[in-house]
Amino acid sequence: MEKHSTTAIPLTSALPNKKQTVCIFGTGDFGRSLGHKMMQCGYTIVYGSRNPENSKLIPQGATVLSHAEAAETSDIIILAIHRLYYDFLGKLKETLGGKVLVDVSNNLKINQYPETNAEYLAQLLPESKVVKAFNTVSAWALQSGALDASRQVFVCGNDSKSKEKVMDIVRSLGLTPLDKGSLLAAKEIEDYPLQLFPMWKYPIYLSLGLAAFLFIYCLIRDVVYSYVTRNKDVSFFIAISIPNRVCPVVALILLAVVYLAGIFAAILQLYRGTKYRRFPDWLDKWMLCRKQLGLVALAFAFLHVLYTLVIPIRHYVRWKLSSNLIQQVSKNETHPLNTERAWISDSYVALGILGFFLFVLLGITSLPSVANSVNWREFRFVQSYLGYLTLVLCTAHALLYGGRRFLYTGSYPWGLPSAYILSLIIPCIVLVMKFFLIFPCIDRPLTAIRQGWERKPKHLYEPHKLSGSSV
Repeated sequence: MEKHSTTAIPLTSALPNKKQTVCIFGTGDFGRSLGHKMMQCGYTIVYGSRNPENSKLIPQGATVLSHAEAAETSDIIILAIHRLYYDFLGKLKETLGGKVLVDVSNNLKINQYPETNAEYLAQLLPESKVVKAFNTVSAWALQSGALDASRQVFVCGNDSKSKEKVMDIVRSLGLTPLDKGSLLAAKEIEDYPLQLFPMWKYPIYLSLGLAAFLFIYCLIRDVVYSYVTRNKDVSFFIAISIPNRVCPVVALILLAVVYLAGIFAAILQLYRGTKYRRFPDWLDKWMLCRKQLGLVALAFAFLHVLYTLVIPIRHYVRWKLSSNLIQQVSKNETHPLNTERAWISDSYVALGILGFFLFVLLGITSLPSVANSVNWREFRFVQSYLGYLTLVLCTAHALLYGGRRFLYTGSYPWGLPSAYILSLIIPCIVLVMKFFLIFPCIDRPLTAIRQGWERKPKHLYEPHKLSGSSV
């Protein structure tokens, strides 16, 4: 029988039988790391340096020449130098004519120059074929082995053959090239390494702002109120008690916000009758950062669990328990077990454990390594169905925590409701809206719209009606 093996399908381009020579201008950290990696993959590396005799840190086996001499050895030249030092390339215009110049430079800040480094290089050397690549890969990643977070290499250029040559090199290094088009895409590629957690910015701002508001709110409601009205100092609540109120509230609200975006998107699609129109910019950004919102919510949930675990060892809690015990002994009385309160307490804890377990499961499936191992239906089942189940369990956990306390006037010092009541507003709105969206009369047209069906305007079906004044 004919044997079949997955090794018969090459995942990367084959290494050249005869070692190809590649020239690298620059003997800095990145140039040395890239050259060392390419030599491991079968390439012959020639470095171009301003001071060839002083370049002693290059990889063993590589050659160091002057820029002019090194440029003669290869048709592919990788420029691992900063834009500030591009001026000397003008003297090599004839030597570099027709060669592929790979620009790997980055700037110190976004919009530092009027044009991108790659476009500037193309203007400086119009006879050369400029390709932008490797600027999103760090020297550390090349030295330690490319990981999932740094395996993708963006490539752009105006000459398709030159781009293909560079993409072959990228594949041979075990990296994944992504063709971004012409040099017009160089701005996006050069800005990418300068962005600091672009998809995390809004979730972090929202969570920190919400946490700060709730912290001040609980500080006024619990600490300031006790001091003003009863002259009682409970400022130590700031260390554990108040954070343990803030963290679960922020986690539950952020989790609800994750699914509120999908609710708004569904309503908008139903209203428009199509999925082929872009969402408003604010909703589009909201939809794109749902994963980050969920992970930030999970972080706050973890903090809530940690704060809860230390409650039994707190001095205040131990003092309160011993104080109650002494009062019972002095009064010679015992408090019988309240079965109803025991049920509520155990149910509250059980719902919290189940909700946190599913919350962690949602976070695990958000990891790229896990998400890439499941198909779309499995991913949707976990993130959608189990996600809503997590929201239901966490909301029920907060409801049972409060119990009937919201009915007592003493639960509203200065008219301020407890933080857990505030945490229930958005989750309850989301769950009620989702409840109506799963009605068959709404779910069926929504499913059809998401499968490509469009509700066309009436004027496309009805003939144009002439006005009464027309002949």
